[in-house]
Amino acid sequence: MQILFYVIIVVHVIVSLFLIGVVLLQQGRSADLAGAFGGQGSQTAFGPRAAANVLTRLTTWSAVVFMMTSLSLTILYERSVQSHSVLGDTAPVSAPAKSGK
Repeated sequence: MQILFYVIIVVHVIVSLFLIGVVLLQQGRSADLAGAFGGQGSQTAFGPRAAANVLTRLTTWSAVVFMMTSLSLTILYERSVQSHSVLGDTAPVSAPAKSGK
């Protein structure tokens, strides 16, 4: 179980770095000269409707893998921890005595 945890950590770090690189390689919607000055001259009324290219698909799939590795790391860590409660090692507290009023 411990080796699986470390393998998923390695995959998680690699996917994280890949996701950062793919996102930084993408061009923004207003990346042309008109977008630099706040103009919308090069776009239509509702924005360009471009087909999903390779970078967009890589971003989607790497985000899915990132989320799956995050969830699996959380599940594996919770199963490996012995105590499931923060208050598991504390002594029980007795109730205060009631006054006779």
